[in-house]
Amino acid sequence: MPISLEEMPFIDILILSHNHYDHLDEPTLRALKDRIGHVYTTLGIKSHLLALGFEPSQVTELDWWEQAQDRSLTITATPAQHFSGRGIFDRNKTLWASWVISSAQFNLFFGADSGYFDGFAEIGKRFGPFDMTFLENGAYNPRWQKIHMMPEETVQAHLDLGGKWLFPIHNGSFKLSTHPWKEPFERISKAAEQADVPVSFPIMGEIIRIQAPETPEIWWKQDVIPATTAEKSP
Repeated sequence: MPISLEEMPFIDILILSHNHYDHLDEPTLRALKDRIGHVYTTLGIKSHLLALGFEPSQVTELDWWEQAQDRSLTITATPAQHFSGRGIFDRNKTLWASWVISSAQFNLFFGADSGYFDGFAEIGKRFGPFDMTFLENGAYNPRWQKIHMMPEETVQAHLDLGGKWLFPIHNGSFKLSTHPWKEPFERISKAAEQADVPVSFPIMGEIIRIQAPETPEIWWKQDVIPATTAEKSP
């Protein structure tokens, strides 16, 4: 990982989109709970966080289309086409969501996990346009297309939302599918170029400025990822 838990600074706001293991990691949350100001999450997840040691005042649950004000930010839970569950018997017992984070300066969309659906157009109509969209592009498979987008659908979702800059996420870290490691970067680069969509591709751990994101360097074709990592990650 680009940074260790011990190096993490204080986190003003944490957004948990749903309870899948690659999004809600218990050891990480236990380690960071005293360095997190507030958690915004979906219906049904607060009790899980309390069991990990969070204080009730630290956690706010939101239903789809509900909003919360946190200082200068308005945080809105919006629909996504996905599912939840951490075991055999709790499937869809808690909610999943995408998120709108807006202020006087910026309007951002965090798509979390979702298949492509007409909800993106509805969210764009209600809350767009967006300065940047953070949309999944990786760990996909045609068999899972209803719950995870293919790269070309990610670009279309960005257009539906009225996005300016696209920031592809959900790639390069965990091996959750069978596609080659570089494929998500290559496919979305091609689709974005065809649609005239600017894309931001920071190297894992790199900081970008939302007000001035840079055009991507094709770092994934260079020897910057150790071979052992590239072999293990999609």
